[in-house]
Amino acid sequence: MTGDESNSKGLMERQTTGEDRVRMTARQLSEPRTANWVASEADWSHEPTKRVLERLVDDGILHRDESGTHTTYYPDYRRQAIQEAMRLRDSGHTVEELTDRLAEMKTQIRDWEDEFGVESPNQLRGTLADESLDADEEDHHREVAREWEHLQRRIRIVGFAIREWDFLAPTTEPAEANS
Repeated sequence: MTGDESNSKGLMERQTTGEDRVRMTARQLSEPRTANWVASEADWSHEPTKRVLERLVDDGILHRDESGTHTTYYPDYRRQAIQEAMRLRDSGHTVEELTDRLAEMKTQIRDWEDEFGVESPNQLRGTLADESLDADEEDHHREVAREWEHLQRRIRIVGFAIREWDFLAPTTEPAEANS
């Protein structure tokens, strides 16, 4: 388990309200999800989850897609990445520490590729069709696939924060108005 994931799970356990858990789950979405999926992840009931998701849509934090058979919600990935990169920049880490963290995450993914003989989380999920796996192994494969996707997203964000390190530096001066 990575430090980011243990922090995330720790936050989930410390959150006491369903709304907080829904907001946290929504912020971590890496692909469009239904209200039922978010409710399940947040361990909360469907209707209040849907109300929170709709408020997040109204606030511009999430987008709603009604083009499929089910309504799905997904974050504005650009906004999500910039906010996370700013958080990383402001967290007191050095660019060298983030570069080391980026290398660790990439090493972890290469280790999973070697361990399971696959090149992606979905290929790992495909191994669940193997009848020789017992229930514990199936659970392990599913968990690693989720962690793998999480790390892929983190790699993109940490890489962005490193590339834009100077631009993301906190400033106390107001932006100049265009006049």
